[in-house]
Amino acid sequence: MASYASFDATEPAERVEPPGPPQSGWSWRSVCSLAALVAVVETLALSYPLVPMAEPAIAAHFHTTSTGWVMMSFLIVGAATAPVAGRLADLHGKRRILLSCLGISAAGALISALAPSIGVLLAGRCLFGLLVPCLFLSYSLARDVFPPKTVALAVSIVTAAVGLAAIPAPYLTERLLDDHGYRTVFGFLCVATAASAVAVALTTRESTVRLPVRVGVRGAVLAGAGLAAALVGVSQGPAWGWAAPATLAWLGGGAALLVAWRVTAARTGDALLDIRLWRGRAVLCTAIAAGCVYAATGLYSIVLPMLIRTPAMLGLGYGFGVTPTGVAEYLVPIGLLSVVGGIAVGVLEGRGLLRPRWLLALGMLSTAIGSVLTAYSHDDKDLLLLFAGLVGLGTGLAYAATPNLLIAAVPPDVQASTAALVSVSQTVVPAIGPIIAFSVMNGSHIAELPPFIVRMLNGAIVYTERGLQIGFLIAAAIAAVGLLFALLVPRTIEQASIDAAAPDRGLPRAAN
Repeated sequence: MASYASFDATEPAERVEPPGPPQSGWSWRSVCSLAALVAVVETLALSYPLVPMAEPAIAAHFHTTSTGWVMMSFLIVGAATAPVAGRLADLHGKRRILLSCLGISAAGALISALAPSIGVLLAGRCLFGLLVPCLFLSYSLARDVFPPKTVALAVSIVTAAVGLAAIPAPYLTERLLDDHGYRTVFGFLCVATAASAVAVALTTRESTVRLPVRVGVRGAVLAGAGLAAALVGVSQGPAWGWAAPATLAWLGGGAALLVAWRVTAARTGDALLDIRLWRGRAVLCTAIAAGCVYAATGLYSIVLPMLIRTPAMLGLGYGFGVTPTGVAEYLVPIGLLSVVGGIAVGVLEGRGLLRPRWLLALGMLSTAIGSVLTAYSHDDKDLLLLFAGLVGLGTGLAYAATPNLLIAAVPPDVQASTAALVSVSQTVVPAIGPIIAFSVMNGSHIAELPPFIVRMLNGAIVYTERGLQIGFLIAAAIAAVGLLFALLVPRTIEQASIDAAAPDRGLPRAAN
C-alpha cells in the first residue's frame, strides 16, 4: 500500500499500516457488534415514518402550520453534516465519531420531547439530524473491524436492515400517539438512540484505520451551508413556486456556496471532500444509483399506502379502505424481502459468486418491475403483496450492494468520507423524487369528489386511478435510471490509489 501525504502541504505525514481485523469467522462478539450496528440503523429507519405521523399532533399542540420543518430540519442537517462526519471519522476513528453522533442525536430527541415551543422542538430536530451520518458510519466501521470473511455479509445486513422498520412503524406510532401523545415519539427515539450508543460502545471496537489529514473549517462551512441551502430550495419549491424569489434565492445561494467551496478546495487542498474520487466511474455511478434506489423505494412507500387506505366505496377503481395500522400488512413483504436481498448480497459477494455491480443492477430491475406491475394491477391483495415483495427484494439487493461496491472502489482510509458523499446523494435524490411525482399528480389527477365525501375524508387529497399509476411509474422510471448507472459501473473495479509522490499532494486518483 502506498503511503499518504497529508493534505496540509507543509506537514507531510506517513500512513502507518494498522493491524488488520481478526482473520477468523464469526464470534459472539462480532454477532453482538452486528446486532448493535443494526440497532443504530433501525433507529434511524424508524424515525422516518414515526415523526411525520406525529406532525398533526404537533401542529395542534403548538398551533402552527410550520410542521413541515420538523422533518426537513432533520434531513437538511443530516445532508449538510455528512461530509464533515465522514472526514472526521477517517481522521479520528469511525467508532468515536459514530458514538459522538449518537450522543448528540439522543440529546436532540430529548430536547424535542421536552420542548416548550416549536422553535425549541426544531432545534432538537436539527441536533437529531446527526443520526443520518450514522448509517454510513455503521457500515464503514463494520468494514474495518469485522473479519475479512464476514465483511460482505455484515455490511449487507447492516444496510438492508433499514427495510425492517416499515413493519412495526404503524403499530408503534399508533400506540405512542394514542396512549401518550407526540412527545413520547421523541422520547422513544431518545431512548432507542441512547441504547444503541451503549450497545455499540460495549460490543464494537474502534477502527485502527486513520487518514492523516486536516479538516478545513472554511470548506466545512461552505460545503455544509451550500448543501443545506440547495435542499431547502428543492424541498420548498413546490410550496413557494419554482420561479418564486425565495426559491431561486435558496437554490442560487446553495449553488454559489458549493462553487465557492470547490474553488477554495482546489486552491488550498482542503481535505473535506475528495472530489478526485468522483472522477472514477465506480464511485460516481454507485452514488447516483444509490440515490435512485432510495428515491424509487421512498416514493413507492408513499404512494402504496395512499392506494390501500382509500375506501373502495369511492368508486375510483382502486382502494381497500384499510386502517393506518392495517397498512403494515402490505409493508411486511417490503421489509422482510429487503433483508433477504441484503443477506443474498452478503452470501453471493462473500463467496465470489456474483459481483456487487450485477447485484445492484438486479436490485434496480426488481424495483422497477415491482413498481410497474403495481401501477397496472392493484385490485388484488395477493398480487399487490407479491409486487411489493419485488420492490422490497430489489431494495435489499441495491442497498446492500452499494457499500460493497464502495469497499471495492476506495481504500479503507477514505471509506467513511466517500460513503458520506454517497449519503448526500441518498438524501438529496429521494427528496426530489416525491416533488416530481406529486407535481404531476397534483396537476390534473386529483379526484373530484362530492363535498360531503371531502368532509368525511377531513379534506385529504384523493387521486384518480391514473394519478396513482403515474406515481408508481415515476418510481419505476427513477429505478430505471438507477439501473442504467448500475450498468455503467466498471466491470473490473481497480481500487483508487494514493501516491505520496504525486504532484497533486497525495489526493486519491480513482480508476475508470
